[in-house]
Amino acid sequence: MFVTCLAAAQSVTVRCKLMGVACSFTAVHPDTITARAGIESAIAEVERIENLISEWKPDSETSLINRNAGHEPVKVSRELFDLISRSLKVSVLTHGAFDITFRGAYDLWTFDKAEHKLPDSSEVASSVLAVGNRKLIVDVEASSVFLLEPAMRIGFGGIGKGYAANRAKQVMTGFGIKNGLVNMGGDLLAWGRDENDLPWKVAIADPEVHERVIAWLEADDMAVVTSGDYEKYFVSEGVRYAHIVDPRTGWPAHGLKSVTVLCPDAELADALATAVFVLGKTIGLDLINALDGIECLIVDEDNEVVLSNNLNLNR
Repeated sequence: MFVTCLAAAQSVTVRCKLMGVACSFTAVHPDTITARAGIESAIAEVERIENLISEWKPDSETSLINRNAGHEPVKVSRELFDLISRSLKVSVLTHGAFDITFRGAYDLWTFDKAEHKLPDSSEVASSVLAVGNRKLIVDVEASSVFLLEPAMRIGFGGIGKGYAANRAKQVMTGFGIKNGLVNMGGDLLAWGRDENDLPWKVAIADPEVHERVIAWLEADDMAVVTSGDYEKYFVSEGVRYAHIVDPRTGWPAHGLKSVTVLCPDAELADALATAVFVLGKTIGLDLINALDGIECLIVDEDNEVVLSNNLNLNR
C-alpha cells in the first residue's frame, strides 16, 4: 500500500504600501516559495495598475485624459477604457451618487483631520459644473475618452482599489493559490479558506473605537469593502466632514459613519460602498436590496447598525 503525504498548507503574508494605502497580501499554499512568488507578482500588478489609473502620476493615461479636458479626445488602452465604461454603468445605476468625474469638485476640500473653514456655497456650486457622467464621452471604436468641460477631471478613488484587488487575486490564482486574501486599505477580497481550513472571517470595526469589533463577517469567495468617515476628514465648527464628496452637490456626504458592502466583485463593492455612503441609509439600503448577491452593513450617525435584507452577522 502506498501512502501519499500532502504538505500542510502554510500562510504567507506580505505587507506594503500601494496606491497610497496600507495593503496586505496573504497566500495559503503548501509551498512558501510559490506563495511568495504569487504575492510578488500580485504586488507588481497593483503597481502597474496604479501607474495606469493614478491622476497624481503625470505620465499616466488618466492624467493625459485630464490634461486634455475640453480640448480633444484621448485614445487610451482597452483596459482603462473598459474600467471607465464600467464606472459609467455604476454611475447610472446609482443615479450619479458614484461618478468618477467627482474630481472636478474635490479640490475645494482638504481632508487632513485638521480644522478648516467651509468654502463659500457659490464656490461649491461652481465646482459641480465640472462634474457629470453625461459630460464624459467615450468612443468604443476609437477607444477614446473626452471630458467636455476644461475644468473636468476624473479620478478612480472610489473604484480603483477594488479593481486592483480583483486583478491581484487573478494573478495569485494563476500561481495555483486557491486560498488567499488581498486587503487594499479596507478593500478586502478573500477566496478559498484560511490556513486552518476555515472560512475567512472579517472584523467590522466600530467607527468611533477602531479597536472594538461590532460584527464578524464570513468572506467566502467574497469582497468586503468599507467606506467610512473616520480616516480621512476635516473638522469645521465642531462638525466632522468625511472625504467622500457627493458628486451631485459638491458637498461632503453626511449622515453615515461607515458603509460595508459584500459582493463577489471587489471593484463593484468599492463603487457601491461609496455610492451608499452618498445616498444615505434609506435610499442606499433600497439600492442594495434590489441587487442580487450583494449585501450591506451601515453604521449611521446615531451609531445604529442597519443591515440589508439577507445579511447574517456573527457578533
